[in-house]
Amino acid sequence: MAERRLARASVRVRTTTAAVLVVAVVLALGAAVLVLLVRDSLREGLENSAEQRAADLVTQIETSGLPDSGTADEDPEDPEDTEDPDEPDELVWQVLAPDGTVASSSQPLSRPLPSQSTDRAELPGADQPYVVVTEDAEVGDREYVVSVAASLEDVDDSTAALLPPLLVGVPLVLLLVGGTTWAVATRALAPVERIREEVEQITGDRLDRRVPEPPSRDEIHRLARTMNQMLERLESSRERQQRFVADASHELRSPLASIRQTAEVAQAHPGALPEGELAEAVLEESGRMQRLVEQLLVLTRAGEAAGAHAPYDVDLDDLALAEARRVRRGGLQVDTSGIGPGRVRGDGVALGQVVRNLVDNAVRHAETTVRLAVRERAEDGRDPDVELVVEDDGPGIPEAERERVFDRFVRLDEARARDAGGSGLGLAIVREIVTAHGGTVAITSSPAGGARVVVRLPAPAART
Repeated sequence: MAERRLARASVRVRTTTAAVLVVAVVLALGAAVLVLLVRDSLREGLENSAEQRAADLVTQIETSGLPDSGTADEDPEDPEDTEDPDEPDELVWQVLAPDGTVASSSQPLSRPLPSQSTDRAELPGADQPYVVVTEDAEVGDREYVVSVAASLEDVDDSTAALLPPLLVGVPLVLLLVGGTTWAVATRALAPVERIREEVEQITGDRLDRRVPEPPSRDEIHRLARTMNQMLERLESSRERQQRFVADASHELRSPLASIRQTAEVAQAHPGALPEGELAEAVLEESGRMQRLVEQLLVLTRAGEAAGAHAPYDVDLDDLALAEARRVRRGGLQVDTSGIGPGRVRGDGVALGQVVRNLVDNAVRHAETTVRLAVRERAEDGRDPDVELVVEDDGPGIPEAERERVFDRFVRLDEARARDAGGSGLGLAIVREIVTAHGGTVAITSSPAGGARVVVRLPAPAART
């Protein structure tokens, strides 16, 4: 249950809880290690003092004989040497004779000290344990056992003195860590909250809004930037969809109106139309609607042409030669002498649509000749590219109109474009596909007097 509640908690709560728990475990282990290290250090120092005292007694016994009982450690200036004789001193020693009796001691005890070293021993009348160190002293053929007992009271008192600061300090550190983590998490997540509030206001009709990008260059900044890029793609997709609907409704209105008008005349005046004229009108206008719908679908998908399929190397010269063979069958003269090797990387189907639309546009306006050229270019200071040129000897395009013809449904000669099957979408499709492939398209004047369309696409080396 607690895990479920924590899983439903906010990121700040989970982060703060995790930080406090981790620090609490680390501090608890650190406090325990500190107490143990301090206690071991004090105990080791106490044992060293007892061992030194035992060594001194052994030296005294072996050189000058047994020390006098109750005199070896007396110091009239030390208050501890004037305490109750029934209570053991902080440092107690005794010497056991070979027969096991007490030969000498610092003070009388009700029972002898242990004859072997031990970490913890209880002495009669003492309130605290002692550590006992033993040494052997040899005097002739007699062997004495020297035992020195040191009180662990100071070790216990020093260890106990560490506990109050730790019990107070650890909670304060945890409180500081928790507060700091909460503040840092709140500050770090503030941009996320602003992003959430902005996203909450974004609807299908307000895709122009963007989430705020924090000035930092961290993960949140990258998240905000990625979301804005996603919103840009969504807005572009929505605009594309809206343009498709608007263009379709606008362009389909005319053939539908023509079919309706012809049908109404045939219904109101059954004999007014020659036989088969209604069917012919319906067939012609429906074919026109079909071409419009197909062109609109191509235009809608043109912006995504470069990413619709995995890119691969495409020989632009092969596409140009294939289109030249196609239009030659119509009796038009096609000059392909300028076609040389030219390889680009992209979607072959989409690039084929580019070449076909440009050639069809040139054929529709040419008087006698269409010229195609493909060549690789590598100018100084610029990345290499491949240039496709399609030109005709028709009336050309006025300079003021050369940019506008790339807009949708722009026909400089409405009647002729309609009669020839033009929809005003061919050049718009060309620009969409070329732009998606990282290229450019422009219109200039042809030496033959007509229009000259130049498409430049990056060569594969420039895109790697």
